[in-house]
Amino acid sequence: MRTTIRSREPRVVGASTRIRSGGCPRTAGGPPWKEQSVPEPTVPLLTSLAAGAGGAGGPDLPDALTVAGRTCSREELLGAAAAVAHRIAGAPSVAVQAEATLETVVAVVGALLAGVPAVPLPPDAGPAERDHILRDSGAALVLGTGGDLPVDAAERADWSGAEPDPAATALILYTSGTTGSPKGVLIPRAAVAAGLDGLAGAWAWTAEDTLVHGLPLFHVHGLVLGVLGALRTGCRLVHTGRPTPAAYAAAGGSLYFGVPTVWSRVVREPDAARELGKARLLVSGSAPLPAPVFRDLEALTGQRPVERYGMTETLITVSTRADGDRRPGSVGLPLPGIRTRLARTENGVGELEVSGPTLFAGYLGRPEATAAAHTEDGWFRTGDIATLDPDGMHRIVGRASVDLIKTGGYRVGAGEVENALLDHPAVREAAVVGVDHDDLGQEIVAYVVADGVSERTLIDFVAGHLSAHKRPRRVRFLEALPRNAMGKPQKKLLPPL
Repeated sequence: MRTTIRSREPRVVGASTRIRSGGCPRTAGGPPWKEQSVPEPTVPLLTSLAAGAGGAGGPDLPDALTVAGRTCSREELLGAAAAVAHRIAGAPSVAVQAEATLETVVAVVGALLAGVPAVPLPPDAGPAERDHILRDSGAALVLGTGGDLPVDAAERADWSGAEPDPAATALILYTSGTTGSPKGVLIPRAAVAAGLDGLAGAWAWTAEDTLVHGLPLFHVHGLVLGVLGALRTGCRLVHTGRPTPAAYAAAGGSLYFGVPTVWSRVVREPDAARELGKARLLVSGSAPLPAPVFRDLEALTGQRPVERYGMTETLITVSTRADGDRRPGSVGLPLPGIRTRLARTENGVGELEVSGPTLFAGYLGRPEATAAAHTEDGWFRTGDIATLDPDGMHRIVGRASVDLIKTGGYRVGAGEVENALLDHPAVREAAVVGVDHDDLGQEIVAYVVADGVSERTLIDFVAGHLSAHKRPRRVRFLEALPRNAMGKPQKKLLPPL
């Protein structure tokens, strides 16, 4: 039976924003998102490096920062970064070879000191992607191995420069380019500060913590949260080089960051997982954490992981809290200053739109794309489909373009079907897509990595756990799912049926 779909007005959730009353109306001065006021940080962006190396993080430590086994104090980091800052001062922007090295951290911090936008280059970028990023960003120099300006972590200089304007661009991060050439996302310094301060409050993140992760340093998760977050809160940082279960277990952290792929590997090594039970908080992001992995982490560590939501253009906008409810599939509530709403809702499912102080300043050199990404009243269109629990907790269904399947008059979230498949003990990985179908509009197709189970068994298993219309019509078995550097499945790279 086909359902009748009616759109409703967007439901708004979250704290009051800095957007002017009336939904940020258009003015003669420019497009609506330009009307957002820029919050003034009460402290420098890199708080723990302010006033020398003591900063807000308390006494310096000889191993305040560890990257792939190499350590330095905050004073040593500041001295090395100052040497870089002097050499690049006045550049329009600089690219950084974003390998998991101490030199990458020195280069990025040096750029931030100098007020020069840093453009992280993925170390695995192919020639075409690399050339596009360098041309599009206008980077004057490439810092790091094989670049125009090598970075010496042992070099030292003094720095007494003024704190750059909070509205100035801190980073130019490039999108994945799934809908065309990668776009440069302009991240203001004030947005970084607002986002990190919001997370510090939500996660009770302080200078007393030891943060551990092994994530890439060219994304929001690994670089903004995983490096700049430590330098703003003043906590000790251990970057393990690679995010292996053994490395995480040996690091002795109180706060761990990982993507779902990392956590799924951790739970497959119970001894390593149990070591993480000594931590205060386990945080998962960059992709939805499968419910079975959530439950396995809780069983092995005693920890219910924190999940959060964000994207390059918004930084982190929604999160569960250290002192709040954490439930499988929920990414929590808006952070301070953030508002969210669901637009074009049908049966409680709609596209998530956000506003607040953590948002980007636009796509570099692409005013039309920037305008298209915002609504008439200034909200950013995330392109993600979400639902809201009765208490306002957010659940991300998936990308509107990929993960919302319209089949037989129903709207089905791919993530719900994926979680049902992952509940079967034989299934290790799952990706669900909609494929064009003459009668249904789209049919649900599952790609799985599994052992010793048939297609019919999995179809019946899902039908027994969810509504019958949500069951896959076909199942294809693979050796592994295609994933990006952050471990996120790349559905557009799945083989054709």
